[in-house]
Amino acid sequence: MKAPDTIRLRRDFLAANQGRRVPTAGFVLLVRQRDDGESAMRAGFTVTKKIGNSVVRNRLKRRLREIVRLVLPAHGHAGADHVLIGRDTGLTRDFAVLQADLAKALGKAHLPPPTPRERR
Repeated sequence: MKAPDTIRLRRDFLAANQGRRVPTAGFVLLVRQRDDGESAMRAGFTVTKKIGNSVVRNRLKRRLREIVRLVLPAHGHAGADHVLIGRDTGLTRDFAVLQADLAKALGKAHLPPPTPRERR
């Protein structure tokens, strides 16, 4: 399967931060509809220095890139930006479970945003 386009600009990451947020054990998924008329899905990855040194961060990003490559074409949102923020448990979590987490998170992101009453 072909990997989705990668988000590289900071402004795109900041814009995605305003979208729908779905936390999981291994990562946090941010999904934001671009509304630019393109149907291409894009994905971005970020892992903070709190997770570990560069070797550890890059290992986690490789895992996240692979689950996105496998899951996003079937379950992703067309014309949306998908950003995965890595968590330290993403390193030790089973790969199949991470894939299932992403599919479940993408399903939750399809829901309409909760109303203010539901947030309480």
